[in-house]
Amino acid sequence: MTKSYQQLLNLPNILTLSRIVAVPVVVVLLMFESKQTCFWAAMVFLAASLTDWLDGYLARKWEVVTVLGKFLDPLADKLIVMAALIMLIPLDRVPAWAVFIILARDIIVSGIRSIASSEGIVIDASPLGKYKTIFQMIALVILLLHYQYYWFFGVQFDFLYASMHHVGIIIFYISLVLTIWSGVDYFAKFFKIFAR
Repeated sequence: MTKSYQQLLNLPNILTLSRIVAVPVVVVLLMFESKQTCFWAAMVFLAASLTDWLDGYLARKWEVVTVLGKFLDPLADKLIVMAALIMLIPLDRVPAWAVFIILARDIIVSGIRSIASSEGIVIDASPLGKYKTIFQMIALVILLLHYQYYWFFGVQFDFLYASMHHVGIIIFYISLVLTIWSGVDYFAKFFKIFAR
């Protein structure tokens, strides 16, 4: 294996690629919806979400940031989130109109950043976008779990009997507000920069 391949196939990039591989796994598990398959879909999604933080951290720490990694990382994020959101629509866990807003915002922001990049301008990710991602990931894990669970290793305590869907949908709507807010923030930054 040549040195250039070794540089491309570093651990952060492998973690990012594993997130892309997780996409069809989540889709297939949700196609055969049951309490068990939804649980495993949530676990795969959670593991993929954790690699999102880990790959960036390792790339910066080890100074192995590559062009491939910069391309694959946001692509992997969008693919896993889009897959989960779209699969949750027919399961009646998220409203289609909200999914449209989230996907439209991501496409528009990607377009804005591409235009700015072509002009040599970098529009930094805002804290709002980071909070949006955190709330979105948490909401999706909980909405994938969906069913009611007895906690503490199956011991049945009525006061611990929680509906994952009700908790998840509240966090989902918080993430939706942050999605719209951060999208407006990107627009404002874009027009402010180009107005100059």
